[in-house]
Amino acid sequence: MIPTIANEDVLTRRNFLAAGIPMLWPPLVEAISRTQILSQQQRDPRLTARPGRPTIPAPRGAVTVETDKGRGGILYVPDQYKPTLPAPLIVALHGGGGRARSWERLYEPCEKHGIVLLAPESRGRTWDAIQGMFGSDVIFLDSALQYVFSRCAIDPEKIALAGFSDGASYALSLGPSNGDLFTRLIGFSPGFSYPEDPIIGRPKVFISHGTEDRVLPVALSRDGIAPMFDMDGYTIHYEEFTGGHEMPPEVVAKALDWFLESEP
Repeated sequence: MIPTIANEDVLTRRNFLAAGIPMLWPPLVEAISRTQILSQQQRDPRLTARPGRPTIPAPRGAVTVETDKGRGGILYVPDQYKPTLPAPLIVALHGGGGRARSWERLYEPCEKHGIVLLAPESRGRTWDAIQGMFGSDVIFLDSALQYVFSRCAIDPEKIALAGFSDGASYALSLGPSNGDLFTRLIGFSPGFSYPEDPIIGRPKVFISHGTEDRVLPVALSRDGIAPMFDMDGYTIHYEEFTGGHEMPPEVVAKALDWFLESEP
């Protein structure tokens, strides 16, 4: 159940903030303040890669996406993938200090459901806009998506941008500027969402949060992030669970079922 706010037909995320209504804001990496974040997010968050007809045979299983700087990512293609049958795609963003291998938990359900998984790694310890502004991570993500689209036939109606913790905050901030690419946004225990213009499309949004989270309190999602997406006209599924800063298997399963079953 999404908390409702009066006059939500005219109240939006931006005039909510402009009106001076307090917004719960999490402690951020390297103590970057909210003011610094809002003033520094000046780079274009748009992604240009789009699914099309692959020109390179797709691998199977987990393949490392390498870069010359040592932080690349993982592409997982299920054995049941068929070039003639476009597959769903999940782009999964790790938490602060994480790596692509943290998403190995998704290999089995992706295999079961025929989902292609891309788990890119941030250029630094965490994602760029978490520490200031969109930049090198957007560029790398675009190239990683081009890598996937050149090898895999992807269903353009089933592309999700997902993340955990810092990765969830990043997904819920970058996703609204790329609603013509991502049809779903999934945030597991996010800390904030502050999209930058342009805002394009209205992807459906799934947010989950643990009631005992001591890293990013559940109120951030319950009282801030979820209502703001609701005010902005997005279709929201909010899932609260008993637990901490985590992704319980049952919550992940619900998110995947929602991703596969919900209409665009």
